[in-house]
Amino acid sequence: MKLQELHRLFLESNGVSTDTRTLKKGQLFFALKGPAFNADDFALEALNQGAHYAIVSNAFSSDHPQLIHVDDPLITLQELARFHRKTFDIPVIALTGSNGKTTTKELINSVLRQKYQVLVTQGNLNNHIGVPLTLLGLNPDHEMAVIEMGANHQGEIAALANIADPTHGMITNFGKAHLEGFGGVEGVIKGKQELYNHLKAKDGTLFYNSQDSIQQKAIIDYSHKVAYGICDSNASTAECNLVVLSETPHLHLSFQGQPFESLLFGLYNAVNCAAALCIGSYFGIPAADAIRGITGYVPSSMRSEIIEWGQQKILLDAYNANPSSMISALKVFDTLDWQHKGVILGDMFELGSDSALEHQNIVNFVQSLGFKKVYLLGEHFTGTKNEYQTFNSTKDFISTLPEEVRTLNLLIKGSRGMALEQILEAL
Repeated sequence: MKLQELHRLFLESNGVSTDTRTLKKGQLFFALKGPAFNADDFALEALNQGAHYAIVSNAFSSDHPQLIHVDDPLITLQELARFHRKTFDIPVIALTGSNGKTTTKELINSVLRQKYQVLVTQGNLNNHIGVPLTLLGLNPDHEMAVIEMGANHQGEIAALANIADPTHGMITNFGKAHLEGFGGVEGVIKGKQELYNHLKAKDGTLFYNSQDSIQQKAIIDYSHKVAYGICDSNASTAECNLVVLSETPHLHLSFQGQPFESLLFGLYNAVNCAAALCIGSYFGIPAADAIRGITGYVPSSMRSEIIEWGQQKILLDAYNANPSSMISALKVFDTLDWQHKGVILGDMFELGSDSALEHQNIVNFVQSLGFKKVYLLGEHFTGTKNEYQTFNSTKDFISTLPEEVRTLNLLIKGSRGMALEQILEAL
């Protein structure tokens, strides 16, 4: 079947699904294949549940009239998304980066939606499946799209950019994330810059942090670029657009002479706000409306959340972790005017051969800050040289929970696989 014909069937449908458990009547079902499953096995079930058509592999032997056989359902899903995106002549803003991309995405959306109908990546649908699914949500009401792109190997951002074909884009930063897959920090830089390469080839517009030397170097000879950054005085320049008045307990900021307070904290989140305000300004959002977008954003999903239970305060930042974000979180926690502080850190994953060194570096940094109550969770942290209490897993920590933890104001930070949110239930 030609792509144009499949697209016509898509427009007649109620969208797409890759899971029979959430399938809605009238959707196209794409039978994707994973390491432990082949959704071809569920194609007939999808049709019985009311799927409009099911896209399956050529290897699936059935002549049901509502089956569409293709070489690879995943590639077909991606090609359909790319074809569908091409039918819209709207700004498509892509963003990637080692840290802060989801928060920045939400801030950009919150600012832009003050004036526009925006399609935005939901949750963590930022990979080779999630990006196509997001793009297939485009409809005639949308005036622009904000697409988050995640990756843990070189070549992935280039592939996602080819599908989404962004007109605008930004990289939040280059940090020590997914070092194992990228092959080190230089691999991270090269992989993330694939977004720059795509936009340059398409004559697109880049938003960049003027205070990030790596970003400056990568686009030094490119003309279609817009700078943002943070200032420590009221003298805003072309290189910065947001004044930081105070960092604690939350960010107190000033944009175009208008002071306001955000529910976020930490200098790194001020940079994220600067990016969102820069993009809002570029697309004609009045300053007061853009500020409303920032102040209306409430951190959630275990990303920089402050939780208060009685007298206990908890800074929960356990959606994910890498050395860069770990250092940032510790710096922020150190500046908070909280008494009786305690730090609970969980292992950082996907660091490859750098893992032992990076975990030891974090321990050394914690020691330099002088925290007394520190609990290290996971096999990687347990293997470091330290003077703190260590636990092989989150489960071990919970089962032997030190009573003093209930009296401390806490930072809880670690990789998603550590499931540190379970500690809240124990508390």
